[in-house]
Amino acid sequence: MGYLLRLGPALLWLALTAPVQADTPRNTQTLSQDPAWLTLGHYQTDTLGTGFTSQADDPDFFLSDNGKHSPQSELEATLASIQRPGDGDGHAQCRFPARTTWLRKKLELSLPDVNCPAYEEWTETLNTETVTLVFAASYLNSPSSMFGHTFLRLDPPQEDAETNLLLANTISYAADAAAHDSEILFAYKGIFGGYPGITTVQPYYEKIRLYSDIEHRDLWEYKLNLTQPEVDLMLAHAWEIRDHNFDYYFFDENCAYRLLALIDVARPGTDLLDEVSTHAIPSDTVRWVVDKDLVAGVYYRPSAATSVAYSLETLPDDQQTLAAAVANGYLAPGAEEVRALSPEERAHVLDATYDYVRYQSEAESWPREFAAPLSHELLTERSKIDNAAAPAPPPEPDIRDDQGHDTFRASIGAGQLAHREFTQLTLRPAYHDVLDPPAGYRAGAQLQFLRLDARYYTDNDELQLEQLIGVEIRSLSPRDQFFSPLSWQVGFGGRRTDTGNKRVLTPYLEGGAGGSWMLGKQIQVFAIATAVLEIDDDLDRGYDAAPGADLGLLHQNNRFSLIAGARTKAWIASSQHRQDQVYARGNWHLGRDFSVFAEFTREDHYDRYQSTWQAGLHAYF
Repeated sequence: MGYLLRLGPALLWLALTAPVQADTPRNTQTLSQDPAWLTLGHYQTDTLGTGFTSQADDPDFFLSDNGKHSPQSELEATLASIQRPGDGDGHAQCRFPARTTWLRKKLELSLPDVNCPAYEEWTETLNTETVTLVFAASYLNSPSSMFGHTFLRLDPPQEDAETNLLLANTISYAADAAAHDSEILFAYKGIFGGYPGITTVQPYYEKIRLYSDIEHRDLWEYKLNLTQPEVDLMLAHAWEIRDHNFDYYFFDENCAYRLLALIDVARPGTDLLDEVSTHAIPSDTVRWVVDKDLVAGVYYRPSAATSVAYSLETLPDDQQTLAAAVANGYLAPGAEEVRALSPEERAHVLDATYDYVRYQSEAESWPREFAAPLSHELLTERSKIDNAAAPAPPPEPDIRDDQGHDTFRASIGAGQLAHREFTQLTLRPAYHDVLDPPAGYRAGAQLQFLRLDARYYTDNDELQLEQLIGVEIRSLSPRDQFFSPLSWQVGFGGRRTDTGNKRVLTPYLEGGAGGSWMLGKQIQVFAIATAVLEIDDDLDRGYDAAPGADLGLLHQNNRFSLIAGARTKAWIASSQHRQDQVYARGNWHLGRDFSVFAEFTREDHYDRYQSTWQAGLHAYF
């Protein structure tokens, strides 16, 4: 008894000076289920069962050996680690500042002071007051950018807005692909998780150089209404994940997905990741951010190509011809034909021509020995004109990319194939075809992924898979006297084909290239040379191939879209015969959520004619 009395003061002193225990094993389970903690650990509920798995694939992201699959174990390990005395960048408080901030606030912890020089230097360098979500428009020539790309710009205090914004840093997430990987290999690995995803920090002017000046992609800047503490928490979590790998998946765990996670960490309760189902299309994720009232303002930054094209388009036709003649060296900038214009007209022609020459020297690598002297002559002539206004910038599009139709489309239709009546259901997870409502999408561009067409024939009570498109891409960019883009298409999947006595589902691969031109202001005509390969045991040799052509016209507006034309194929492997077809398809747009469609084809194949028609409804969501 006397021993216990003597020991009492010592026990009391230990109780008063011991670190506060943040939680007990009994209630860490409840705390570890908090959505904010699950977001910090990138935990997702397992598909089968009630457990969790973190999407982080780097063991160093966890303090517990069971941390990847146990939010509770990771929480307990974090609580123990951040309360230990210590100092330096290796301390848990320095490695995981966002976790530390959240737990300190959640549990009202009194934690030991720890110096974190690397993290403090990083945040001071970024010097962030506000955050802007930037969306770079789609770019069909690269698999990594077909759906667009998003990244975050870290905006410093706004004493000198434009200068500071160009020098501001950005945070982006992308696949860590090898420089020598081909586009096909990149697409394959990107779809099946063959690359680690990495978080990078770059100056904004480098992003503008890449996306706007080189890839000719318009940029949309969405300033987020995050408070300073929310911005600080976002940066703290960006520090936590910056050197840790997350497997990259092209359609879901991609650039846009990781940015949604950062915003969810910054403002718990936004639950942006809950919006993701089968895929995270960048334009869709921007739409979710806007719908959650996270945006304080939007700014449009046109690409160099958009600016040059607008400057040229605003010239009258005869002055466009004059500008093209000067740009190609057929006329001197000071030629009589140019001097005959009024000062304002001459200034506009010289400005537009100069911008075009500079653009072509960058984008198309015009020889310096041609472009440099011509640019100098254009500037010299322009300097002789006083009081002429500079070219106006392109206006902001009426419809932003995030205001276009949703990318998931479901369709129901009814029709007839050679007197056989059918009902057809179509599901397309992504993204857009040329007959969908065009607002917010590139004119003449089409990208469809995993489209499935199933038909039910009433005459024999039969359900058939009519078509499964893996990927289908089409780019119909019109040519003119200034620009000569290639129109092209490529696609693969499986579809019904006629073997002469039955229709079978065959895998196919097809592509083509050609050109398209504007016919007036509304109609675009195109001519594409095509090639197709089909593989199936029902074909005579197990495969067949055909060169061909596709000639047609395209009309797009916000009320009605139409494509019509004629196709021909000359099958040359299994059997020698031609397949000719005329077609017409139209969509009537009922806002951005619905379209009524109708289509008709008339085909001559194996010396017999047959027609197919169908009508129905598209719904976008």
